[in-house]
Amino acid sequence: MFNLAILKDTVAVHPSDFGGPQGQAIINELNKKYANRILHDVGLCICVFDLTEAGEGKVRYGDGFLWYKVIFRMVVFRPFQTEVLLAKVKSSDHDGVRLSLDFFDDIYVPVHYLPTPNAFDPNERAHFWVPSSDSESKPHELLDTPIAERMWIDKGEIIRVRVESDEFYDDEPGPIKMTEGVQVAKEVQSRAPFTIFASMAEQGLGPTSWWNAAQMEEDAEEGGAMDEG
Repeated sequence: MFNLAILKDTVAVHPSDFGGPQGQAIINELNKKYANRILHDVGLCICVFDLTEAGEGKVRYGDGFLWYKVIFRMVVFRPFQTEVLLAKVKSSDHDGVRLSLDFFDDIYVPVHYLPTPNAFDPNERAHFWVPSSDSESKPHELLDTPIAERMWIDKGEIIRVRVESDEFYDDEPGPIKMTEGVQVAKEVQSRAPFTIFASMAEQGLGPTSWWNAAQMEEDAEEGGAMDEG
């Protein structure tokens, strides 16, 4: 889930920090700059792990800061493909389920990665799985199933998912578009800079309450069989 990324940068240390340890002052400035920031194709930066190399501080004309060229290791969040995560359901819609790790909210389970057969109940704003139904059942047919047969994926549930892929989106501003000499307004983008796509379409994945209940039933059956023996 967490990795170490080697990065290079030039960082400025304020004169008020000259009296303390040089390395700690540099780390503090790096954390201010990188913590909770998405780096394209790297991941979500958490904090500096250590300094690998720090050059001699130099003063630039016009300010009193000491500038250091540094190489450092950063702790980043970027789960690897097939890694299993425990997350909480944040919301659901017709397209799938959105999950949260508290510090990261852009984990999505598209509807085709949900257990089949499944359907979205617009009244409950939640997806549900009906294990007793035919896997080719249509969503509108599942909405007619008894409530007691539905395995819900409710908001706030703890979910076990497997990472399928991730996606980075760079929203850096580009050149202004012109049409016949008239400036064209740029469309507002709402995509997250870093998105993880996950699956719960295998045995053992999905709400942990499903499998905890199944394990309790299995243990109860085994206990009954031993008593009869």
